[in-house]
Amino acid sequence: MKNTYIVAGLMSGTSLDGLDIAICKFELKELKWSYEILEAATVEYDEARRNSLKNVMKGSAESLASLDFDFGYFQGSAVKNFLNKLNIPVDFISAHGHTIFHQPENRFTTQIGNGAAVAAVSGLPVVCDFRSLDVALRGQGAPLVPIGDKLLFKEFDFCLNLGGIANISYDDNTGKRIAFDVCPANMVLNYLAGQKGHLFDKGGALAKMGSLNKNLLETLSKIEYYSKSIPKSLGKEHVDDLFIPLIENTKDSIENLLNTFCHHIAEKVTDIIKKNKISDRTKVLITGGGAFNKFLVELFQEKSGVGIEFIVPEPKIVSFKEALIFAFLGTLRWRNEINSLSSVTGSMKDNCGGAIYLAP
Repeated sequence: MKNTYIVAGLMSGTSLDGLDIAICKFELKELKWSYEILEAATVEYDEARRNSLKNVMKGSAESLASLDFDFGYFQGSAVKNFLNKLNIPVDFISAHGHTIFHQPENRFTTQIGNGAAVAAVSGLPVVCDFRSLDVALRGQGAPLVPIGDKLLFKEFDFCLNLGGIANISYDDNTGKRIAFDVCPANMVLNYLAGQKGHLFDKGGALAKMGSLNKNLLETLSKIEYYSKSIPKSLGKEHVDDLFIPLIENTKDSIENLLNTFCHHIAEKVTDIIKKNKISDRTKVLITGGGAFNKFLVELFQEKSGVGIEFIVPEPKIVSFKEALIFAFLGTLRWRNEINSLSSVTGSMKDNCGGAIYLAP
């Protein structure tokens, strides 16, 4: 079995920014993995695609099946067009897909972006559907990134991803990897920014202009999800049902609502870090679109106190870490090695998830 792979990792997050493509090189030497992002780009969604992904869960079974293939053809074309500009041979594509339903408590999860369609258009093998096996094994099917955090980003005590949903991973004092979804992040912040005609709150500028609504902050903290024990995970439907109604029923300015929700994210994240840090010098890696929200990052530092350092890496890692790690999960699946940890998801056992479609 070879120890060097070049993989195209694809990620489409709940914040609906676009399709992230990362061409990644992985090398295994002396039982240690190294990585390099060779090239990366985001293919932004036009308004029609963004709306179709946002609203498909409200449509018919037929519309879901149609969008599954349509999004697969889109991904395959996007990768093919990107690779045509590069002189880089790729072993296979590793695609997360786009999550439409995620209800592990009801034992199902759905990511669209049909793997056969991706393979047919791109002409490359495809690894996809990473979450289903873990859910079938009575796990949460999420988060899956932590094994990549553990094997590729060992120098950090905590890895915090601020995508549509904020999730965190870390080793406990026994060395066991723990991870879970903390709270909504960009999914709510982008929703609020949209009320002002923006796709997102650039740099947290709108939130910084606002003031804290203490009543809303207190109400958000009482949401049932926070009293649940881990493992646990959030889906879009949970955000729509639990969080958005509270915000919509609060009569306040958009700036104040953004400010308050940033405080909410910061409180939930820093509480976890302070309770679980092992040393007095703790390093936290921040990635995902929320890492560019300067106001939010300032709140993390402000609320965490001395001895905890929040690190925002180079923009390529910030923006493409999830695509990188799904490329890595695909590599582990290709090698038939564990890529989902039961300590993280609560499944019956560690497992090797993902369906493989060979090149046509």
